[in-house]
Amino acid sequence: RVGHFKEPLRLEALTSSKHITFMERALPIAFSPERNTGAMYQSSIDDRIEIQAGIFREADSFGNDKEATNNVNMTGRITYLAINSNNRLLHLGAAMSKRKNSEHNYGFSVRPENHLGTKLLNPSFSDIDETNITGIEMAYVNGRFSIQGEYVMTTVSAETEYELNGYYGQISYFLTGESRLYKNSYIGFNRVKPKSNFGANGKGAIELAARISKMDLSKANLGTLDDMTVGVNWYLNPYTRVMLNYVIGDLIEGDGKGEVSTTENSMQCRIQIDF
Repeated sequence: RVGHFKEPLRLEALTSSKHITFMERALPIAFSPERNTGAMYQSSIDDRIEIQAGIFREADSFGNDKEATNNVNMTGRITYLAINSNNRLLHLGAAMSKRKNSEHNYGFSVRPENHLGTKLLNPSFSDIDETNITGIEMAYVNGRFSIQGEYVMTTVSAETEYELNGYYGQISYFLTGESRLYKNSYIGFNRVKPKSNFGANGKGAIELAARISKMDLSKANLGTLDDMTVGVNWYLNPYTRVMLNYVIGDLIEGDGKGEVSTTENSMQCRIQIDF
């Protein structure tokens, strides 16, 4: 694969925004852009083990190639599909990315899983030699019930080495009996298909979900951000859904021993039609 596409890093990032469970991705998505321009090799073994490895040009925080430099990122990922039968699935994976920046800086901003919310964390590092991202991921589906989680650690190497951590865990349950559909290792989960579409005698699919996530930058004395999100998804048909999310974000400044300085609550609703 050659072009501008997603680096093989983080299951939730690889899953299309049309098919993720919540309106926004979890906090660790901020560690690096999803897409960059490059080349990737992909291979599978017995339809269970998949390996992806690529080289990408370092671009801006949105993967914008107009801002790309001559430095390269090397990103690799391996996944194992331990179970995949009878509406049961167990996906396990690990990834690593070695990244350099010609301006020798690294930074990002984090909102509490609310695209219109306040940027509660704005870390910035200068005189950086390189950054290294390591991630582990898992997803388990058993009929109408599913669990998914990821842990991501970013090591920033300068005169002092900084360790930045992030993770999330989520659960979902379909009241109407549907199941999350897995497509493959690189694409992740696909669209939900209701057992009966809304209209006439059908009511669509109804999913309840909850997630906790955290950005822990306390080892760099930059604070921590904790998020809790609860949501309801109503799938009228495979291409239309109504989403309702309530998000609570708590920021603790400094090394994590101080008092909560900022709490942000938000109620979000989305009517989504994709084609």
